[in-house]
Amino acid sequence: MEGAKYLAHGATGKGNDQVRFEMCAIALDASLKTIAPWRDPEFLEKFKGRVDLLAYAAANNIPVDATPKAPYSLDANLYHTSYESGMLENPMTGPPKDMFRMTVDPEDAPNTPTFIRIEFVNGAPTKVVNKTAGVEYSDPLEAFNYLNEVAGANGIGRIDIVENRFVGIKSRGVYETPAGTVLRAAHLDLEGITLDREVMRIRDTLSAEFARLCYYGFWYAPEMDLIMNSINFSQKNVTGGVELKLYKGNVIVTGRESPVPCTVQIWLPWTLKMAVKAWSTTLWMLKASFASML
Repeated sequence: MEGAKYLAHGATGKGNDQVRFEMCAIALDASLKTIAPWRDPEFLEKFKGRVDLLAYAAANNIPVDATPKAPYSLDANLYHTSYESGMLENPMTGPPKDMFRMTVDPEDAPNTPTFIRIEFVNGAPTKVVNKTAGVEYSDPLEAFNYLNEVAGANGIGRIDIVENRFVGIKSRGVYETPAGTVLRAAHLDLEGITLDREVMRIRDTLSAEFARLCYYGFWYAPEMDLIMNSINFSQKNVTGGVELKLYKGNVIVTGRESPVPCTVQIWLPWTLKMAVKAWSTTLWMLKASFASML
């Protein structure tokens, strides 16, 4: 927003979000001042924890998802839903079955698989086809929402992890990412037949660094620009389709194809030719050496 002077956020003092919000804002405008209630002594004096916040919300008719019965927080967006805090602070306490919003329990998923196809152009998904139901989606938002729906219905995308946060603490989180899980599996598989071996190796190292910079909030850092340009370059041949089976929490690739010639097919004849030439040269040198000794 043009002309803004303040950045206000409700991130807690122990999480990564506060770092991401503030670092990105300062990178865009270093004059912005931050308002962070969870780091305000007056706010903390009045609201000492979740119980106080829930009581305030109830007294002021403010709808919230958390309840005293199920005291965990959740953050939901198009890509995923995350759950943490409250009862989940204990890493030995399993999440309740009724907590999840985007996915069914894999044990309760259908007993018959769903077969889908995802098409990509230059690394970006362009079409989702449900081969079982005979429907397809090309609009990006509609396709992503549909993938969330069909993957979630098959119990795909749950993960329960303990993170090492930027602020120096470990934190347990439970996540649902149905569409993202399927897209990642399809995309990685397509890269297997479209990326050069050494490009893939370098891409792997850049992927880890990209994830680290995202996680720590360095979205507008110059090193992120370098990585993004490199990753975008690596995707110029990642075009084709991947077919998958979704079944009880599993994403199983059943086939893949690409109109882009496989890098191995391009380079293999040249590599063999060079290897034969190098071996012939070695033999000639050995023969010459023996001849000079006689």
